[in-house]
Amino acid sequence: MIAHITMYPLTSRPEDMLLLQELDHLINDFCADVQVKGSYPGYALRYLEENQIQLVVEPEDEAVLRNGCVDFYSFSYYMSNCVTTEEGHSTTLGNLLGGVRNPYLETSQWGWQIDPKGLRYTLNKIQDRYGIPIFIVENGLGAVDVPDDNGFIRDDYRINYLRQHITEMETAINSHVNLMGYTVWSALDIVSSGTGEMKKRYGFIYVDKDDQGNGTMKRFRKKSFYWYKKVIETNGGDLTDIEL
Repeated sequence: MIAHITMYPLTSRPEDMLLLQELDHLINDFCADVQVKGSYPGYALRYLEENQIQLVVEPEDEAVLRNGCVDFYSFSYYMSNCVTTEEGHSTTLGNLLGGVRNPYLETSQWGWQIDPKGLRYTLNKIQDRYGIPIFIVENGLGAVDVPDDNGFIRDDYRINYLRQHITEMETAINSHVNLMGYTVWSALDIVSSGTGEMKKRYGFIYVDKDDQGNGTMKRFRKKSFYWYKKVIETNGGDLTDIEL
């Protein structure tokens, strides 16, 4: 799985475009190019040389890489960032890497920039670059979920996030992107792998446990559980809200 960190240039300056290309190659393309195409790309060889990194390559290694290519491309997508060579711009957090804040995007409670259209952009890029089936294996919104007076969590913010991203997936599919599957992170609340917190919840199912380990561990379905159940039943055909 590639943890895809989608990036845009903050400005149209050529320096920003070149920085974007360099970072996109090293962060998003390097591993996938080897896994899909079966050889080390030129930009990676240059990076290794410039950083005095010597790979020990046996005579049979090239054939192993060439014959061991993956059948599909799987990746995670949560947010996007901007990059620039200019200093003084405000920054934001993100999955694995932060970046320069995009003034056109909203952010989550943890500062991740919410960018549904960036998912469509990423799908188109992957399709153009590799031409093999694509699987989105992680996508979701980390948020603080607060039960209402009845103990129910009405996480419409999570539903809206997923609805917007699924809509962009449909648009990509209509452009003949070969998207073979999609799984949400995650089915139930777990400790966030990014921040080590329980309060940063992603699940459709609430788990009664806090950051200090207190709680009953009982599980409760959130509103998003029932909404996503309908999405699955209709194969994404019905993304409308539900009344509960």
